[in-house]
Amino acid sequence: MTQRLLLKLAHINDTHSHFEPSRVRFTLQSPNKQLAISANTGGYARIKSQLDKTKADADAHGQHFVFLHGGDSFQGTLYFREFKGAANADLLNQLKPDAMVLGNHEIDGGNAPVRRFLDAIEFPLMAGNMELSEEQLGDKGLKGHPRMLDYDPQSQCARVHFIAMGNTQLAIFGITLDQMKSIAHPDPGTEFHSAIDVTRNTVQMLHGQGVQHILVLSHLGIDGDRVLADAVDGISLIVGGHSHTQQGDCKDLGVPALPYGEVVNHTPIVHAGKYAETLGLADIEFNTDGKVTALSGRNLFMLDTDLTDHSGKPLPEDDYQEALSLLQAHPAITWEPGDRQVDNLLAQKYRPRIDELERQIVALVPQNMVHTRLPSKALPHGSELAPWVSRAMYSRAKLQDKRIDFALHNAGGVRDSLDPGELSLADVLGKVLPFDIPLVSYQIRGRYICQALESAIDTATNNGIQGTGTGSFPYTYGLRYQYDGRRPRGERIVSLEVMQQKQWRPLNSDELYTGVSSQYTISGKEGYHPLLNNEWRQQMDALTLPGAFIEFIRSGDVWADPVGPNVHYTSHLKQD
Repeated sequence: MTQRLLLKLAHINDTHSHFEPSRVRFTLQSPNKQLAISANTGGYARIKSQLDKTKADADAHGQHFVFLHGGDSFQGTLYFREFKGAANADLLNQLKPDAMVLGNHEIDGGNAPVRRFLDAIEFPLMAGNMELSEEQLGDKGLKGHPRMLDYDPQSQCARVHFIAMGNTQLAIFGITLDQMKSIAHPDPGTEFHSAIDVTRNTVQMLHGQGVQHILVLSHLGIDGDRVLADAVDGISLIVGGHSHTQQGDCKDLGVPALPYGEVVNHTPIVHAGKYAETLGLADIEFNTDGKVTALSGRNLFMLDTDLTDHSGKPLPEDDYQEALSLLQAHPAITWEPGDRQVDNLLAQKYRPRIDELERQIVALVPQNMVHTRLPSKALPHGSELAPWVSRAMYSRAKLQDKRIDFALHNAGGVRDSLDPGELSLADVLGKVLPFDIPLVSYQIRGRYICQALESAIDTATNNGIQGTGTGSFPYTYGLRYQYDGRRPRGERIVSLEVMQQKQWRPLNSDELYTGVSSQYTISGKEGYHPLLNNEWRQQMDALTLPGAFIEFIRSGDVWADPVGPNVHYTSHLKQD
């Protein structure tokens, strides 16, 4: 008789310090009308309640239970800005994950913040392709930490965590972005090996030890996971993160999503969206060879009954009742009350400092401004908000340096959309622009601006290269460009103009221009390496990305002068 191994898997990823519920938008279709609503979902207290309930259900049905985090706990909200990872460790310990993989935002500030996190957490942190043998931080670094499961240079494999499933061992190891140096700031002496090579070596090692049930906890993004699964045989399951990929049947909610548990080369891949909005839950059956023979699951939204329209206004009573009824009948919705212990921890230990910032109103936003990283059919020029951020950078930088010709910023530096109404200091610093990055002015020849735009878009869209995610897509002010991804490399920027004396003029390849970007972008990360060919660069006095935006929107009725589209984009996937 073939033995069946049953696992109940719970997973989250890219939570980015969103400990409290997040506001999400649904579009529901009733028999009579379409209902556009907003609702609160997720947060750590509701996740904790759902985890406790799910684990009890697994125990009752003879299933083993595992809870995993797919990386990027750091950054994202004021909780990280104010507490520098201490709240992240504290709250994650309440959820009790079996393991977490290192995300790129964990290492934005180098290795030292990760060390403080490791000292505080009660579960292993995995980065099986990160080698620390030459790390220079001594006892303040990551090397040799008992909860750090990194790369073993002797075996050229990842260090593995084992969980017993009866008489069978489930092997779990973590793989993170091997392009980490181009997207984050690891300390010198920290190396990242090929995700594929290390995974292949580790799977072969485990098979040699008779271990067949192998779970890869990945922070490669959905495209990277597909490549990994296709390249390496013998992976039972990939639990991923990084790309903020929503999975599950969410069509009736008006939420774009991929199928849950997409299978590549016999390996299912699961992701759970972003910002602790959903909890991934799967019932999994393995055979004795480690193959997944059955998987059913979804990403679960955890709501309360505070339903409004998209502007936050109450719904008419009939619409409210109809929306509530549709949501209550949906299999991807649960109405989980928050865990009281987690709620109290947030309210008493961390929330008071956040409340102070929420009371400071910096502007009134006249209309919804959607932020999306890439252009789409709905938003052909891409983000509605990122050009305003670039304009703020340009405006504030030009007060210090009249030579400024343009601002250039990457999409990943903007983290959220703006809703109409009051905008607080907490909204800007905690949601929209949580990265407190200095602004840098620089002088550079036109040809390198053109090269940087093309390279950053290629990186964001995987056009001929394996990129690091969509966050590198460029948004500008004082520059406007046309990109055609179907053209040969080096010829994809088909038009590039600069605003001078209030007129658009073709950018001259040999002429010198003065720009402003964040310190992150000018450092050449994520396809922006042509910017390293600058003639000079200097950090601007006391000017940061969120600071520039706050100063700009406080300076007057800036919204009355609209920002026109500066991005004209044609995908390499588009057919003539």
